[in-house]
Amino acid sequence: MSTDSVRIYVPLLDEGTDVFRPATGVFVGPDTVRIEKPDDYDPDDETWEFPPGSEVVCVAEFRGGAQMLVARSRARVLSHPV
Repeated sequence: MSTDSVRIYVPLLDEGTDVFRPATGVFVGPDTVRIEKPDDYDPDDETWEFPPGSEVVCVAEFRGGAQMLVARSRARVLSHPV
């Protein structure tokens, strides 16, 4: 997988309407991104559906006439044999 950063959008909770926070992540699987923690992250200011460090499945969506890569679910963690 690429180690290049990618721009994704993370849904915010408790906003009263659909709000997405731009974030940076790194692909760790075909549709799976690990969300990086931005310098200005403040969990007391906004509640991310998937906080930094989460591995999420992203889906391409069109919003406002532009295509966005949106975090939509947590990635499943596969058990590895010991």
